[in-house]
Amino acid sequence: MKAFFVAQINIKNPEKFQQYAQGAGASMQPYGGELVTKGKAARQLAGVSEYGNVAIVSFPNQESLESWFESDAYQNLISLRDEAADMLLTSYNVPSP
Repeated sequence: MKAFFVAQINIKNPEKFQQYAQGAGASMQPYGGELVTKGKAARQLAGVSEYGNVAIVSFPNQESLESWFESDAYQNLISLRDEAADMLLTSYNVPSP
């Protein structure tokens, strides 16, 4: 079963966020993580969200996603992430069609 994480993001420091995004992307590769899409909020259709940006990343399975998240390579980026942006990260399991 594929796993995805959705990052809802408010960027505080664009330069640091770029550094974080590059590091996070590189840290995902050994675990099969791939950026599916990213974008900015156009319009809220229902509900309330305080985040203006989103990124969706796929992994082969939840185990790979969690191994990446707990890896030293990613854990070393967390302080940079926190300086660069406010984020809500959520993982999802998605059954194969």
